[in-house]
Amino acid sequence: MAANQALICKGCWQTMRVPIALRGPLSVPFRVVGLRPSRMNPNLCTLCELMFTKVMKATKITIDATIMFADLRAYTSLSQSLSATEMGDVLDIFYDECAAAIWEFDGLLNKTIGDAVMAVFNFPIKQPDHARQALRAARALQQRVAARQPEFTALLGETKGEIGVGIGIHCGEVSFGEFGRSHRDLTAIGTVVNTAARAQSAAHPGEILVTEAVHESARDDLTGSTSKPYDLKGFDRPVALYAA
Repeated sequence: MAANQALICKGCWQTMRVPIALRGPLSVPFRVVGLRPSRMNPNLCTLCELMFTKVMKATKITIDATIMFADLRAYTSLSQSLSATEMGDVLDIFYDECAAAIWEFDGLLNKTIGDAVMAVFNFPIKQPDHARQALRAARALQQRVAARQPEFTALLGETKGEIGVGIGIHCGEVSFGEFGRSHRDLTAIGTVVNTAARAQSAAHPGEILVTEAVHESARDDLTGSTSKPYDLKGFDRPVALYAA
């Protein structure tokens, strides 16, 4: 078992003090009744995904959270020059490294959207320093992608250049829960989510851009970082972002 894999669900233990076994012989009875590791974070169980309807008796709540978006740069041009199989291999590596970095810092890999991922920090695993955890996950992701460059080069060839990832992070109040009727989607929505997505779109390959709110919350990890104004789509005024 990997060092960062928990034996019991962190979410259920933290919120309800219920030890739901995820791995090992003790997990068998739980799997029989449908409780198994979540696909969004293997240190959570599927009950955490149903927390709203089964435990909270609500469809959505307002929470303080940090949202991180990471985007694979040059995806469109690559998809036009690579076969579907080759492009799938690139995305496999990207998604794997995103998952490893996000889960290492107890984040929820909430969505994969083509060439991008969205992560939520501070739910269902509560983290008083969730902005710092998201920042550390972002840095770990950049390091992981850089370490996989030889594999990208083998897939793409020298002429395609290096694979890069742009990352944006924002924190604050979001609405988190189940949205939709015929198709239910467990996710976060709100201005914080939109701002993180726009910050990601402004980031260069290999760059992490964070908002003033993240800078305030994780100041010790951003020593020496100064802000620049960015014209983000959908915003009337420039938004100050810090390179992390």
